[in-house]
Amino acid sequence: MAKGVIFRCRECGHVSPKWMGRCPDCQTWNSLEPQAVSKTLRGAAGGSSGAARRPTLLADVPQADEPRLLSGVGEWDRVLGGGLVAGSLVLLAGDPGIGKSTLLLQVLGRMAERVPVLYVSGEESLQQLRLRWDRLQLPAGRLHAFAETTLDAVEEALGADPPVVLAVDSIQTMQWDAVESAPGSVAQVRECAGRLMRLAKERRIGVFIVGHVTKEGVIAGPRMLEHLVDTVLYLEGDRSHAFRLLRAVKNRFGATNEIGVFEMKETGLQEVADPSRFLLAERPIDVSGSVVACTMEGSRPLLVELQALVTPTGWMQPRRTSIGVDVNRLSLLLAVLEKKLGLNFSQQDVFVNVAGGVRLMEPAADLPIIAALMSSVLDRPLPPDLVAWGEVGLAGEVRAVGHGDARVVEAVKLGFLRHLIPAGNAERLPPGRHIDPLPVRSLREVHERLFSAVTLPVPS
Repeated sequence: MAKGVIFRCRECGHVSPKWMGRCPDCQTWNSLEPQAVSKTLRGAAGGSSGAARRPTLLADVPQADEPRLLSGVGEWDRVLGGGLVAGSLVLLAGDPGIGKSTLLLQVLGRMAERVPVLYVSGEESLQQLRLRWDRLQLPAGRLHAFAETTLDAVEEALGADPPVVLAVDSIQTMQWDAVESAPGSVAQVRECAGRLMRLAKERRIGVFIVGHVTKEGVIAGPRMLEHLVDTVLYLEGDRSHAFRLLRAVKNRFGATNEIGVFEMKETGLQEVADPSRFLLAERPIDVSGSVVACTMEGSRPLLVELQALVTPTGWMQPRRTSIGVDVNRLSLLLAVLEKKLGLNFSQQDVFVNVAGGVRLMEPAADLPIIAALMSSVLDRPLPPDLVAWGEVGLAGEVRAVGHGDARVVEAVKLGFLRHLIPAGNAERLPPGRHIDPLPVRSLREVHERLFSAVTLPVPS
């Protein structure tokens, strides 16, 4: 190999010191091409001058006094940590048809009432964008639209007076002429995202990029795309439901796992100010297997209905199906119930569902799952004003979880006065809470608190 030359795969970007017929990463044939190694180091994102490349005392760096840019959509601003930071790069991802472009256009329309905004669409024509604009009934403002798929043309369109906010929909449709691969390839996505990042930092533009999601549920393109951006937002939800969750899985300027709640209507996605009341609006009363759980989504407590159905199986292998709950966690809790309380699920199909399309990921969902399973298998409904939260261990113990006071405040606000909670949390509650706590330390105490009239079999 000649000195100063490497071979880079035009499909995935893999670098090799020598030529190979087949790329070892993406397995593409004849994709490695020679590339000269630059001897000059690039400048930092803030500029290319010599001063910018010299180390600087962090205490000497002037503080940025720019306020965050608020969109006027409260749930969106909440997820971003209080608004858009100037010079930040935000990735919005989600399943096809979930409402990414609709939500982004609504937010940009509100921003355009105060600052200039440029919306670059690589998937729709200007006429199609105008149709969606009219359907969403957005206000007239300084929102400029540009139907383009070439990144060089986008940079040229910014001109000497760039907008405050730039949106690219989507990053998989963008291409840079210097990269000889098709739009959407790993190399194109990586290079286009890198150029947009440098553009955002150098010109202090807030940049949104929309990303496609594969059938496995991950963002299409290189994994480094999520590491490159400042914020990663996922728009989640079942398309058969009107309910949508906007979740921040990464945020350099705010809390992670913060969520915003939206409802899909004819005029687009409308924010839900009180999501707990919205999720519990159709909850059945005096039905076995139904319980209200209190989960924390970022800094927000959220009340959701959790349902369980235990029924005799007609198959050799009983089914374990869960929606909104990790099926492995469900299997673990079933094993604990069998071992510690003697309940037999070996000939029972078990189904668990979280109403509204919400996903319960934190350990505090263990105790509500246990309560719903016991209610269904014993065919005993739970009190309608009961709410539950707590972690369950393999020894059958009930462990305390965080944010106990915030959970209690949210539950009391909606009229839930009986709280099935870990004893460790009950001991730390501040005085003056007008609730009827049901503190428990083990699954045996859960049975005594809720189903004392039912005799359990002796555990094996």
